[in-house]
Amino acid sequence: MFDLPALVGFAAALCSMSSFVPQIIKIWRERNASSVALRMYVITVTGFTLWTIYGFLIDSWPVIGANIVCLILSAIILTLKWRFRDGRAAASEA
Repeated sequence: MFDLPALVGFAAALCSMSSFVPQIIKIWRERNASSVALRMYVITVTGFTLWTIYGFLIDSWPVIGANIVCLILSAIILTLKWRFRDGRAAASEA
């Protein structure tokens, strides 16, 4: 009736993709990313870039799609980290 591996894969991808959204919202609202680890997100963005490349190499659109979304969301967090590092951007806007 349904494909259990596909369902589990879809659920895993949905969890992975949505896990970045609360962090993005928190940084944006507080205009402060001092609690975000820069090295972690550099490694995370690198990892999702490599997963996306891997998806293209094996021609797997589920791997490509999920990892592109995760790459974009983690790259947003990395960008916000640079923009709102230590709350400096927030202080200069006030």
